[in-house]
Amino acid sequence: MMRNKYAQMLEDLKSFNVELSDKQLDQFNTYFELLVKWNEIMNLTAITEFEDVCKLHFVDSISASPYFDFNAKDYSLIDIGTGAGFPGIPLKIVYPHLHVTLFDSLNKRLKFLNEVIDQLGLNEEGSIVTLHGRAEDYASSKKNSLRETFDIAVSRAVANMSTLSEYCLPYVKVGGNFIAYKSEKASDELQKAKGAIHLLGGKLISSDEFMLPNSDISRTICIVNKVEPTSKKYPRKAGVPSKEPL
Repeated sequence: MMRNKYAQMLEDLKSFNVELSDKQLDQFNTYFELLVKWNEIMNLTAITEFEDVCKLHFVDSISASPYFDFNAKDYSLIDIGTGAGFPGIPLKIVYPHLHVTLFDSLNKRLKFLNEVIDQLGLNEEGSIVTLHGRAEDYASSKKNSLRETFDIAVSRAVANMSTLSEYCLPYVKVGGNFIAYKSEKASDELQKAKGAIHLLGGKLISSDEFMLPNSDISRTICIVNKVEPTSKKYPRKAGVPSKEPL
């Protein structure tokens, strides 16, 4: 029985008030199988054990649910530096009405993500697309950019909050939100990033530290509201935000 196999994950998700249908559970199971299979031919993740993938990828990706109401409307969401699809694909499985763009700089990862989208039937639920490029390029003020076109930007990428904000906030509409998944207590990092967030048109509205359910693993969800347009000076040229954080 699939529910027996995923009993721990289902229990973890209940603490977020998230319950999965049989279809959603099947989608997570197919996702896990594809992740392990493709990881043998390309480096998608160092985490491949079943229990670890469930906790550290699937549950972790959905951990923003208690802090942001993804059901409030049919949000457009961009996942910056999505890698193997986290948190974008788990969020799309749980909230199928979301219009999701999975954005990554490595084209071969997108081939994997397109296979996942196809095998999970995610396009039947509504819009989900993959996009190849660097975050600095598609948020430029040039014609045909995606600048300030999304309700939500999310990122679980490994970068300091100042750098992440410069990558993500330019994509968010005024009134929208940037949700950053941080893998540890982030109070010092957030303090240092306050100037950068303000400069980019954002305002930190919440920072919640918690433990992943039934674990000793610390996480922080930071939500930044976009209060005014981002200056056309940002983002700076490719590579600069990571080398010289604001």
